This record gives sequence, C-alpha cells and structure tokens, in this order.
Amino acid sequence: MSTPLQYCDIQRIMSMLPHRYPFLLLDRVISCEPGKSVHAYKNVTINEPFFQGHFPGLPVMPGVLILEALAQAGGIMVCARTLVEGADADEFRNKLFLFTGIEKVRFRRPVYPGDRLELHCQLTAQKLKLWKMTAHACVDDVVVAQADLAAAITDKEGL
Repeated sequence: MSTPLQYCDIQRIMSMLPHRYPFLLLDRVISCEPGKSVHAYKNVTINEPFFQGHFPGLPVMPGVLILEALAQAGGIMVCARTLVEGADADEFRNKLFLFTGIEKVRFRRPVYPGDRLELHCQLTAQKLKLWKMTAHACVDDVVVAQADLAAAITDKEGL
C-alpha cells in the first residue's frame, strides 16, 4: 500500500523533477497518492516570461503550458510511486518522464495572471514503463482544461 504525500513544497518538487525556471510549472503538491492520483497547483503571475508575447495587452497562459503543468504533476505521481517501491532519488535522476501521447484535449476558458491553476491527475493504466492518466486543470473550481495524457519513463542516456 502506498503512503500519501502531503504538502510537497518546491524543494521536494525540484528533487523529483528535472525541470527548472522558466519551465518548472508546479509550486506545491497538495496531496499525492503515489501511482494513483495527484493534486498540485501553479500560481500564475504576470512575471511569467511567456506573458511578454502571449498576448501583449491581453496576457493568457498558453494552453500547451497548462498541459505541461498537468504532465509535471503526473510526473510527481509516478516519481512518488517509484520512490515508494524502493528506488532512491539518485536512480530517478538518470530517468526522464516524457509525453508519449495527448488525447481528448479541451480548453474551456483562458487562464490569466493572478489565477491559481489547480492540477489534478488520476492514473487510468500502467504497463511496464508506460503510464496513462486523465487530467484536468481548474481555476476557482471551474475546469479550464482537460486531457488524457500518456507518458513513459526512459533513460536519459540514449536520447
């Protein structure tokens, strides 16, 4: 049985994911049932570098970055399961969690500076190194984006 992670701060997130500024798109993990589900968030601020060009005068978070934030949350869920199963953090540093597919994507409304983007992923299938999940992002309890994501754990060497 997996042990839930609660209130995973930015330092712990950075120990689990290889992403760094400006591409680390998680601020906190609220809860994570390793290998089952994750709830995290990203505080969206006007200081995000993508707002300079998307769009001048009407800053809107790019949809692909919302998907990336969801994938990073999913990566935390997978990494947490790997760590619970006995792998150490050093072993995971030589791996990457890469998108292999994105399906059923829907963007429901724009995300603006000042929004708190709530990220939810639920595992739907896992076989060998392939993970499938359903994901959605909310602002103020309103779904702003949703998708089915697939990703694989791969060795950094050989890419």
